[in-house]
Amino acid sequence: MSYWRAYAKAPLALRATVAFLITATCLAVPALFDTAVYHAVWHKDIYNLDWARLLRLQGWLPTWWIVTLSMWLVERERDAALAKRRAWLLFASPAVAGVLCELLKLVIRRERPSVADGEWVFRPFGEHPWSTAGLATPSSHTMVAFGAATMMARLFPRARWVFYVLAAGCAATRVLDRAHYLSDVTFGALLGWAVGWGLWIEWGPKATPPAPATA
Repeated sequence: MSYWRAYAKAPLALRATVAFLITATCLAVPALFDTAVYHAVWHKDIYNLDWARLLRLQGWLPTWWIVTLSMWLVERERDAALAKRRAWLLFASPAVAGVLCELLKLVIRRERPSVADGEWVFRPFGEHPWSTAGLATPSSHTMVAFGAATMMARLFPRARWVFYVLAAGCAATRVLDRAHYLSDVTFGALLGWAVGWGLWIEWGPKATPPAPATA
């Protein structure tokens, strides 16, 4: 935790440079394998399987609305103010990730891999300029899933790997379904994680310092 808070206090230029380098690497390296993975990995009926549908739902916003409401109902009796803050954080993380994803799709405009059998195709800006239907980069399911998983990992740290594995599973099904390139889901995972961490650093509950010892 202290590492990330220190990063948040670093000069803006340094933070921007680090973020750019990490993002570029996580997008560029998987992109080298986009076409190969598209042709090598495919499960035609992936979403006919119960476990795959469960994983896909990790990237569906209403899933996290239900979880948020349930968490708030359970926690409000112990500490109403803290329960409200935790609920807003969990509500906001996948929601902000989802909105940011749609905006990025409008800018990047890369079509889904099935359009040209795994080859990259970009939609002209003059063609459906305000529609994200059929656009792939980044993966919205993955970005929502990782936005939620990152916040859940902060709210319930002992179970953090459960949430990250579920989010990664969501991303994997999107590649298996040929709905996304490998770089779509890695980019979405990174951005979703960044959204969750950013919200937590800025608005997460702060630890109460221990009371000074008395003589």
